[in-house]
Amino acid sequence: MHIARAKPDDAETLTRIALAAKRSWGYPDPWMESWREVLTIQPKFIATHETYVAVMEGRILGFYALSCDAGHLRLEHLWVLPAAMKQGIGRAIFAHALDRARALGFQAIEIESDPNAEGFYQRMGARRVGQRISEMDGERRVLPLFVCETRHVD
Repeated sequence: MHIARAKPDDAETLTRIALAAKRSWGYPDPWMESWREVLTIQPKFIATHETYVAVMEGRILGFYALSCDAGHLRLEHLWVLPAAMKQGIGRAIFAHALDRARALGFQAIEIESDPNAEGFYQRMGARRVGQRISEMDGERRVLPLFVCETRHVD
């Protein structure tokens, strides 16, 4: 596997990966539809954000994107194709994201996580610093907020 800068032409593939990964947590169709816009990766987004893909045998298996806002670096996306989960791809691209953040001069990355990914970010060394409460169809959702220092993840 190697990690490379994403190209605007990868947008459709990255969107498919994000949607498939989110769907793998068993969310109902109306919720998935409400997230479609947020999970749709546009070519312009790739061109204007630090976006990297994990590629194996010519196939993109996962990706991440970083976004800078008001002097803070945020992990905007980190998704792995469900069939490729539990193979170290998420860990590798998260470590790459930390390396990129450090190279860009940031000491930490901020993360708003899906509740299902909370354990992953904790294993990667992220520290929970808060939560954001949202609601979907009358159901309360707690979105964990993390900060991860830009040290190397083993």
